[in-house]
Amino acid sequence: MEKDCVKILYADRRILVCVKPFGVLSTDEPGGLPEIVRGLLAEADASVRTVHRLDRVAGGVTVLARSREAARRLGGSVQDRAFGKEYLAVVEGTPPERGTMRDLLARDRQTRRTFVTDTPGKDVREAALDYRTLGSAQGYSLVHIRLHTGRTHQIRAQFSSRRFPLAGDRKYGGQPIRDNEIALWSYALSFPHPQTEQTVRFSCPPPDTFPWDLFEVDRIVTTA
Repeated sequence: MEKDCVKILYADRRILVCVKPFGVLSTDEPGGLPEIVRGLLAEADASVRTVHRLDRVAGGVTVLARSREAARRLGGSVQDRAFGKEYLAVVEGTPPERGTMRDLLARDRQTRRTFVTDTPGKDVREAALDYRTLGSAQGYSLVHIRLHTGRTHQIRAQFSSRRFPLAGDRKYGGQPIRDNEIALWSYALSFPHPQTEQTVRFSCPPPDTFPWDLFEVDRIVTTA
């Protein structure tokens, strides 16, 4: 992955906000986002720490901590649900205009799939999100999502369970679009800055490629 594929939206001494491309790991390992960012900073030993995970096949806005203390404080915001996450997704079919999804989610470690269950259990977690359907075209719909919980593959599993799989998400029943890419985009993040404690918000629209180009995303999201 070429480092110039990563766009930096904001940087200071405590945090770095960037746009993760599709197909890049968010974790600190060879080829992962922190390593790429160190290359952009031209500091091989720079402290760049993952705060929250974004699926490899998804893209969009993410924040990295630039110190252990910043990572601790941002992690606390995630745990306290003071970390706002807004996503855009293109799904197959047409969901109702708006709604809330509340489910129990379990994880199959062998298949690495998350699924909705009615049975409580040790590793079963409650999951919730709100969504709005912003438009439909050619059998696809653009949805705006606000997460209330951050379970593994939550958006993918919850929409798929209602027969609205994400475009490109073969793991959950969607039709393929491109390798290492599904139509899931981290559109905006808001959180207390780890130094000032003032709430900051950063956003970035998805790329103008299929299936996003079926919709006037900037206009729709701004006016919705």
